[in-house]
Amino acid sequence: MDVLEWIGHLFEYYGYGVLFIGLLLEFIALPFPGETTMAYSGYLSYTGALNFYLLIVLAFLGTTIGMTLTYWIGRKAGLPFILRFGKWVFLKPDKLENTQVWFQKYGNWLIFIGYFIPGVRHFTGYFAGIIALPFRKFAAYAYSGALVWVILFISIGKMFGPQWDAVFHLAEMYAVRIIAIAGAAVVLIVLFRYRKPIFRRLSPVRVKGKESGNTD
Repeated sequence: MDVLEWIGHLFEYYGYGVLFIGLLLEFIALPFPGETTMAYSGYLSYTGALNFYLLIVLAFLGTTIGMTLTYWIGRKAGLPFILRFGKWVFLKPDKLENTQVWFQKYGNWLIFIGYFIPGVRHFTGYFAGIIALPFRKFAAYAYSGALVWVILFISIGKMFGPQWDAVFHLAEMYAVRIIAIAGAAVVLIVLFRYRKPIFRRLSPVRVKGKESGNTD
């Protein structure tokens, strides 16, 4: 039985719960094909079998709850606990070290873009907790990244229907570039739309004074 057939059987027997539980478990670092499952669920919404918006909500909740759990495990239990017991949930030391390297390269933005990097998204929550990143800052990056991630991959199945598989593999390969380009485009649109107030704010403040020709 291949992965798609297995996922199809899961949806047939358990419905929407597959997406919520599967993504939650994936972020605790248990093996689950989250991106493939989201894209396939989007395809099922294309056929009318599932509701697109409910899929988005459940995928977002499963992802964010899973990420939040890993953050607090890392925050409360610390690195020694994870190094000792992490092997039971595939948290190998070399993968944590790899995540640390990515953090040094991208800083807190790794929490956002880490969803799109295979082998990294499962560890960013743990590592953010280990380094005691403030929860509000963690949540801002983690939850916004989760929303973009789930919308992207579920929308692939919804928009492309029977061709979702081919598009999915392209998106999986170039997801980071796609997000970077989309982010740059949003920034440019915002700058263009609000260019006048931004220019006024950045311009030196002119203090109105009396004209040089006036006398008391």
